[in-house]
Amino acid sequence: MEHEAHTTHPHHRHGNDHAGHAHHAGHAGGDTSWSMAARATLHCLTGCAIGEVLGMVIGTALGWNNVATMTLAIVLAFFFGYSLTLWGVLKAGLDLKAAIRVALAADTISIAVMEIIDNGVIALWPGGMDAHLSDAKFWWVLAIALAAAFVITTPVNKWMIGRGKGHAVVHQYHH
Repeated sequence: MEHEAHTTHPHHRHGNDHAGHAHHAGHAGGDTSWSMAARATLHCLTGCAIGEVLGMVIGTALGWNNVATMTLAIVLAFFFGYSLTLWGVLKAGLDLKAAIRVALAADTISIAVMEIIDNGVIALWPGGMDAHLSDAKFWWVLAIALAAAFVITTPVNKWMIGRGKGHAVVHQYHH
């Protein structure tokens, strides 16, 4: 099954082909490390945090309501999350169409889970939606929300990587 997953994506060779397959053999076997899952989650968290903060800054600066601001923040979180992956796999030599497919496969579930948790915490936190960028409450609620998203998304990423999904499709393009 692992071999089938790899044959559906163009390979970017990094020297010895056997070494690449040995490195990825554990992904489908379910013995994915927590540190690998945490790194994948941190990668998604970085894009999400950039998008979330930028969306909230833009929405607040333009005087938008909470729903419009949160929608922009979510769209930008996906945009920046995908962009970070695209940048990496394009540097590894993939063409744009293949890079987009890899980014979508690698990040969609991770970013979606992260956004549900992150925005859920902010929406449910008393006064969280009404805090302004200049309020300390805005920043600590956002920090708590992002931390909760990281903690909940890491096991999801571990499970997906262990089955050759999610960030596992990106690992073959890393040096």
